[in-house]
Amino acid sequence: MGHTLLICRRELSGYFTTPLGYVFISIFLFLTGLFTFSLGTFYENRQATLDAFFTWHPWLYLFLVPAVSMRLWAEERRSGTIELLLTLPISTGQAIIGKFLAAWLFIGVALALTFPIVLTVIYLGDPDLGVVAAGYVGSFLMAGAYLAVGSCISASTKSQVISFVVSVVICFVFLLASFPLVIDWFSSWAPQSVIDAIRAMSFSSHYISIQRGVVEAKDVVFFFTVILGWLYACGVVLDSRKAS
Repeated sequence: MGHTLLICRRELSGYFTTPLGYVFISIFLFLTGLFTFSLGTFYENRQATLDAFFTWHPWLYLFLVPAVSMRLWAEERRSGTIELLLTLPISTGQAIIGKFLAAWLFIGVALALTFPIVLTVIYLGDPDLGVVAAGYVGSFLMAGAYLAVGSCISASTKSQVISFVVSVVICFVFLLASFPLVIDWFSSWAPQSVIDAIRAMSFSSHYISIQRGVVEAKDVVFFFTVILGWLYACGVVLDSRKAS
């Protein structure tokens, strides 16, 4: 655990010693404010809720999280430092978890800095703070799922561009899995069991369930299962490289 925390601390500090971290946070805060108040029909709804705020998170994460994850391992492979990292007296799992936790905490910091939007809604009305808290929990868990996918893809290539594009595509597929257009297409030829399985794999359906204020165990377990599954796949990729 000590090695994991050491890697996490080193990686996390790295986000704030380069302009990249501040650029990401600035873009994230700007877009969340823009989509909430300008494009999210916040004022038109005349209700003191953060629905417009949380609705856009899956789409913001679709591009911003892969932008964070693409350099987790791809840069290590490109520069050749991954060989040095894998020869240190730490396990592959410790390195993976340390890097992942650092990136996840970094995204969490960006998410926490959106608190002025919450304060604005509280000033304008009387929102259900329980629903707001649930929305933040769901958003953070979904960001972790996106990040785990990107971490695995980043470990598979030396190119950050390829890592970014492939991660966006895979996350997009998971995001759209429960959309009516997708379900209707599968309904025309697939059995109901397949349709139910596809719907159950959707990021958006589990996120929306939490966003509504109902934090159920099945949704939390789903996101942690996705995270652990993709991090395990990342370990398989790195171990295969170490063996070669």
